[in-house]
Amino acid sequence: MKKGLWITVLLAILVLSGFIFFKFYFVFGEGVKAGELNYIVRKGVIFKTYEGKLIQSGFRSTGKTAGSTIQSYEFEFSVENKEIADSLMLCSGKNMELRYKEYNGALPWRGFSKYVVYEIVSIDDKNPTGFPR
Repeated sequence: MKKGLWITVLLAILVLSGFIFFKFYFVFGEGVKAGELNYIVRKGVIFKTYEGKLIQSGFRSTGKTAGSTIQSYEFEFSVENKEIADSLMLCSGKNMELRYKEYNGALPWRGFSKYVVYEIVSIDDKNPTGFPR
């Protein structure tokens, strides 16, 4: 009886560990997003994390019917590395490319988003509108 209980407990621990790894630590996807950095902030009650939003060029329709509203593509992300977050804080409003990892779930100490930026690929200082900033 004791051997069967130990096997059941061990199996439950293995299944739970596999689920936690797949949900929070397994990198589901990696990629690069390009757009204009809208903001980057440090926020949180217990875990202070860096959160940002990138506005991508182009528009999409949010409804299936004609005349529905149109909005821009937004990419909300978290940043774990303080140096990258500090660099991004100096670049609000600039066009840039960011490399990110996508997880299946968010952890409170990693950020609010399942997308975590880990590298700045490029920053474009050009002003496409021609108006002074």
